[in-house]
Amino acid sequence: MLENCQRHHMLIGLGALTIVTILVLIVESRYAAEGPRRTREQQFVIENNSTCWRTEKYTVVQECHPCSDFDIVSRSLGVCIHTHYKEVLRCQSGEIVTKSCDRVALIEQRNFVKFEALCLVVGVLGYLVSYARDRVLSRRNYMRIERQLNRVQ
Repeated sequence: MLENCQRHHMLIGLGALTIVTILVLIVESRYAAEGPRRTREQQFVIENNSTCWRTEKYTVVQECHPCSDFDIVSRSLGVCIHTHYKEVLRCQSGEIVTKSCDRVALIEQRNFVKFEALCLVVGVLGYLVSYARDRVLSRRNYMRIERQLNRVQ
């Protein structure tokens, strides 16, 4: 079927797919940014952990990072149950608190970029293999036609 499509039709289709992909990415990123935002009161706190971070100023000791497999499986750290990510804070009073947090956007963005790069590499390799195969078949066809013409003469 693709061999019957003209080149400009294929380019128009590819352009349309590219535009749709970009629009989906824009809409998805805006939806994710404007989606249900958790306020401090909506955070998951599942243990008798201090909530000084709600009332006092705090500093972040450890940024949001994944809980260990042991914490998740054993449920020893209650803040790891829902999101599997935790953040360590130090309140102004000096108390150190662990609180649940959403997955780090940077990690998701990095994974997405890796996925897109992999798709690009696979696409380019597929194109190169297809192009090489087309060249080989064209060369064989050209040689066959040349032999037929040489026989006729």
